[in-house]
Amino acid sequence: MKILVINAGSSSLKYQLISMTNQTVMAKGLCERIGLDGSKLTHEPNSGSKVIIEQPMKTHADAIKLVINALADKEHGVIANMDEIKAVGHRVVHGGELFKKSVVIDSDVKKAIEACIELAPLHNPPNLIGINACEEVMPKVPQVAVFDTAFHQTMPSEAYMYAIPYEYYKKYKIRRYGFHGTSHKFVAERAALMLGKPLSELKIITLHLGNGSSVTAIDGGKSVDTSMGFTPLAGVPMGTRSGDIDPAIIPYLVENENLTPQEVANLLNKKSGVLGVSGVSSDFRDISAACNEGNKQAELAQNLFAYSVKKYIGAYAVAMGGLDAIVFTAGVGENDAEMRNLITDNLEFLGIKVDCEKNKLRGKEIDVSTEDARVKTLVIPTNEELMIAKETLELV
Repeated sequence: MKILVINAGSSSLKYQLISMTNQTVMAKGLCERIGLDGSKLTHEPNSGSKVIIEQPMKTHADAIKLVINALADKEHGVIANMDEIKAVGHRVVHGGELFKKSVVIDSDVKKAIEACIELAPLHNPPNLIGINACEEVMPKVPQVAVFDTAFHQTMPSEAYMYAIPYEYYKKYKIRRYGFHGTSHKFVAERAALMLGKPLSELKIITLHLGNGSSVTAIDGGKSVDTSMGFTPLAGVPMGTRSGDIDPAIIPYLVENENLTPQEVANLLNKKSGVLGVSGVSSDFRDISAACNEGNKQAELAQNLFAYSVKKYIGAYAVAMGGLDAIVFTAGVGENDAEMRNLITDNLEFLGIKVDCEKNKLRGKEIDVSTEDARVKTLVIPTNEELMIAKETLELV
């Protein structure tokens, strides 16, 4: 079966066509500047060179049509026609408390996704646009929604509740939701295979570290706590996001800097994190280079990030009452050996010991633990698209 995986943004659309027979990517690509001047499609078949198609795309439906034409093109296509696509899996950021697992999309599901827009105003609207566009172009093909938040719906109430008046939870559903769930689930399943044990018997901490970062405690295959919260702003510091801060900082900035609440939100989401502390960049590679040149603020940003992740590892090991493995994934987690060393340094008391030579490898699935480590340290490249395709396959 061939499944098309869609991740729609407000003016962009990422896609992968995956053959589930052998779980390989047949083609992938990106539609950019949808509804704007200069729109283009960058299409990459698995056995061929990258193709750039510059063509107006007024709507996401236009983009989907262009994608299907590229997939079925005689020169750079990988399928004979659209009929070979048996299902479409959509990444949907927020499902609130309404969805505890992936679902086949119908009118009720779309209404529920729409109801969660106030929880994810930047993400759910384009996700819905992508769904509607695919339904318009492929009306007979089953569509599946895979939610970033669904994996974390197994958290116990003491982990997801905030200590604010309970009426606001009942009225607005203010609680911890967590994100990156598809990634955390994928690498946890891979970790169990690498360890040769059932996931149901393992206690794992997954570290999705990149421009957006989150840490999740997975006990017996279920998320029991995660660092991101009501929004993706919470948790460890990130590229431009502050992570956890004293909430009293917000009214303080409003009063003393004459900022509006929206300006403070923009500051915390787009001007903070390692960018704000370092003054250099939101890219950890740039920060590492600045550290090598003796930039003290860059060193502070790097150490602050590692320290925050380290604290979450300790907290989640306690919360689960034990630990079998930690897993590094995403851009920083998979590729930054120096950051992995900083995070795991002095965690020998937990049983975490890393082999420095093994840890030099970048972007590959590997166990970087020493032979005598009680807790395994794994590096596993994430594959959210394959996870979406697998969830879609199970439903259709």
